[in-house]
Amino acid sequence: MPVRIGAGTGIEMVARIRIAITGRPRVGKTTILRRVVERLRCEGVSVGGMLTSDTYAYGTESGKRVRAGFIIEDIDTGERGILAHLHQDGPRVGRYGVNIRDLESVGVGSIRNAVVQGGMDMIVVDEVGPMELRSAKFVKSVTEAIESEKSMLVSVHQRSRHELVERIRADFDVYEVTKENREELVEVILSRCMRVLRGERG
Repeated sequence: MPVRIGAGTGIEMVARIRIAITGRPRVGKTTILRRVVERLRCEGVSVGGMLTSDTYAYGTESGKRVRAGFIIEDIDTGERGILAHLHQDGPRVGRYGVNIRDLESVGVGSIRNAVVQGGMDMIVVDEVGPMELRSAKFVKSVTEAIESEKSMLVSVHQRSRHELVERIRADFDVYEVTKENREELVEVILSRCMRVLRGERG
């Protein structure tokens, strides 16, 4: 079974579910979220919020395909923007510059829209990590989502000790993703979400 390393308020008490996943970089957290989102939508669940993905380029010196940055995507509308890039102006996180403008227009906008939109069953946030946390508006939007009555599925940076990440660890059910359990986690998360969401709709 997946390793459960946290516990939320308990789905028995409220008609919502709060799940977070964490794990080392590139272990497959985003892939899990994408697959769960696809399956939820196939089941008729309305999903909003944001997903991220890598973008690649060919290195000028090596000629090899290398990761150049990260894309941010609004799940509901499909709008995309640059989250961070090697050649992006903005706050630096490692080698990458964070594009605060796109983070706030696409990412923050997607979360806020999911909070206020009637009929939106699930809010997804990928991820609550060092790049995203450079934006105070991002922190506020995720806080607003947590304080709403809507179900949430998020990924959090494994080593972050930011106040928001610690709140998620305390309030959500948290699963650690490993290479060994990541396939099983998709089914575990999907099953838990559907049990609660079906209950929401009676």
